[in-house]
Amino acid sequence: MGDLVGGVFDMYFKDGNPYKNYNLDKQGEGQFWAAAVDEKRKDEPAAKACDRLPFWVTKGAPTKEPLAVSPRILAEYAYGQIPVPDTDITMAPEGETKVNLPTWVWLDKAKFKKISVTATLPGTGLSATTTAEPVSLKLDPGTSDAETYPASGECPIGDDGRIGMPRAKGTPADTDPPCGVRYLRSSGDASYELGATITWRVTWTSTSEPGGTLPPGEFGATQDVVVREIQSVNR
Repeated sequence: MGDLVGGVFDMYFKDGNPYKNYNLDKQGEGQFWAAAVDEKRKDEPAAKACDRLPFWVTKGAPTKEPLAVSPRILAEYAYGQIPVPDTDITMAPEGETKVNLPTWVWLDKAKFKKISVTATLPGTGLSATTTAEPVSLKLDPGTSDAETYPASGECPIGDDGRIGMPRAKGTPADTDPPCGVRYLRSSGDASYELGATITWRVTWTSTSEPGGTLPPGEFGATQDVVVREIQSVNR
């Protein structure tokens, strides 16, 4: 079996059917392309869809293989490499809040900003740059006994590039925040899981194609919030 397979490969790449001596005399005029699998997506059904033997592509000429790497495919690969930061929100008050008092929520402006990754296929001139930009923060209080700011629960990015706003020192406790949540009932001996999901707009560009958009990314996390009743003293 091994000799048979070896003979087939010799015929294909060495003996002139369709290549001769592995095209060594054509170095610099092109290169062989071979199927490759993205390790991060190797279990997807389409991961091994390209089952062709390595094939020659003349330098500067488009390949006729429909599954061959293109700028968009490079953009999709770059998408998977973007180091999106963990969805960590900042709250005021932090960790524990009071019934009927707003909790302010915001993102670190320096951390949540545009991120770009460029993917290049060496020796081909093909490259693509993919950019992810945070556009909104969706809040889920973890209970129906709560209200969000704004009412939709979705905090958009502001003109200054910030999502939400830090509560300034001295701000009255009952001041409504641009982004946040107000719990209407105590969490008792437990806590509520405040969910925070950031939507990232994803676009790509290339020197050889117009580029465009890719599906938006949504990355979320939860944070425990303890809600206590406001203690009062009656005289």
